Amino acid sequence: MPFLKNLCLNRLLETMSQDPFREARQESGILKCPFQGEDIPMLLRHADVRAAARDWQTFSSDAPFRVPIPSEEDLRSMRQLPIETNPPEHGDYRKIVDPFFKRSKSPEVISKVQSLINGLLDQALARDSIEIVNEFALPIQSHALTYLLNVPESEAKTYISWGIHVFHGDHGEGAPLEAYLADALDKAEASPGEDFFSALTQASYQGRPLTREEMMGFANLTFAGGRDTIIHSISSIIHHFGKHPDDLMTLRSNPKSLVLAGEEFFRAFMPLTHIGRVCPVATDVQGHTVPAGDRVSLGWASANFDEEVFENPQKVQLDRKPNPHVSFGFGTHLCLGAPHARLIVRTLLEAFVAKVSSIEIKKAAPHLERHPSYQRENGFDSLEVGIRTVNH
Repeated sequence: MPFLKNLCLNRLLETMSQDPFREARQESGILKCPFQGEDIPMLLRHADVRAAARDWQTFSSDAPFRVPIPSEEDLRSMRQLPIETNPPEHGDYRKIVDPFFKRSKSPEVISKVQSLINGLLDQALARDSIEIVNEFALPIQSHALTYLLNVPESEAKTYISWGIHVFHGDHGEGAPLEAYLADALDKAEASPGEDFFSALTQASYQGRPLTREEMMGFANLTFAGGRDTIIHSISSIIHHFGKHPDDLMTLRSNPKSLVLAGEEFFRAFMPLTHIGRVCPVATDVQGHTVPAGDRVSLGWASANFDEEVFENPQKVQLDRKPNPHVSFGFGTHLCLGAPHARLIVRTLLEAFVAKVSSIEIKKAAPHLERHPSYQRENGFDSLEVGIRTVNH
């Protein structure tokens, strides 16, 4: 009986860490969250989150620094593009960088990502243990980004040196990233090539060249938006296989389900809890009046666990279909980096299914988002595992 009681308690705690919004979602559909002096209502239900994401006139993204929550006035000096704009400007800006984000679908980039992940996994298999966050996930993200941007792979060494949280360096918030981006754009203007930075220096917007601030806005989002998210996704998937070895065996016996499994991991381990929108006029949100100029939060992580949409949402169901998760957003601002993230996760799953027999979790330090209104486990600050080969 004590064993069963502890097992039930552990499962309850695991569910609460996955979905701390359940009670509020079921009762009222919103959770009031204090951030930086604002009392921001977070939309929690799947239908409400998607409706708000579509309605850019009521819930605007034209708010420099205020789309992320907490806001980022102290972390960067420019508007992030195209995410902090509304249509039609958003579409015009997005077209400028679309070709680079579509590179993840090219045979060249696919092959490079496959070689990268398989090579790093082979190294991990040769060791007794490996720390996943810094020694595996961060290198994957950093090297894969060089493929996406078509810059020399040697640049990954710099990206790795920044650590996990790109905005927080030893020399001040955001300083290492902004200095790097400014230097990269200077070099591209002096000697343009076929890389992302050169494309920005040669691009035009509505018939005029991009300003330097606009170039920096594109580059800043590219580096900040796909860093923690991919790292958290990789570490969460590996931890899941360590906790649930049967799921790895299931995928091995049915590799055709890898795409469905990837989407389910994105749903269950959504790395971005929420995102902000600004109400240009006073707006009623589930009975709560949001004053003109104040923000609403779109609760992606809560929407992904909405019982009205997902049966048994606490369970990671690798063959879940349909799976209308909102981990890449919804509507106009659907994530530019979605193909890149999908490529990395699909390739990771393929490699683990082919080569890994078991994963032993040795040490795990979950990353905990602590806020007055909720606490949520989101990825790991560190994760040490032993990975064993199929032929071991």
